[in-house]
Amino acid sequence: MLATTLLELHKSWAWIVIIGNAMAGVWALVAHKNVSLRSRALWWFIGLAQFAVFVQVALGVAVVNRDKIEYPAFHAFYGFVAIIAIAIIYSYRAQLKSRVYLLYGFGGLFIMGLGIRAVLVGQAG
Repeated sequence: MLATTLLELHKSWAWIVIIGNAMAGVWALVAHKNVSLRSRALWWFIGLAQFAVFVQVALGVAVVNRDKIEYPAFHAFYGFVAIIAIAIIYSYRAQLKSRVYLLYGFGGLFIMGLGIRAVLVGQAG
């Protein structure tokens, strides 16, 4: 794969991460009030949106390792914080069982925000 293609994939995949986690977060928040939206599809969607974060970070690491390019300060930080946030959200699901939709809703929006911040920092560099 060409280096520019890998970098372009990393840039494009960022929007999948941002939009996917935004949609998952909003769906989970609405499902907190609307029981009919609570379905297995919601959990699959949340899982895919969060998995996209891991793919994004792996693509970023591959770009840096392959091309030895410098990335802007804090750009990678936001990606790794997103992975840590996913782990924290997952670890609290049992303790917040009665509010699990709020947990995943606000968690998805937080991950979306980290993605937006990473894109903005990446463009500044």
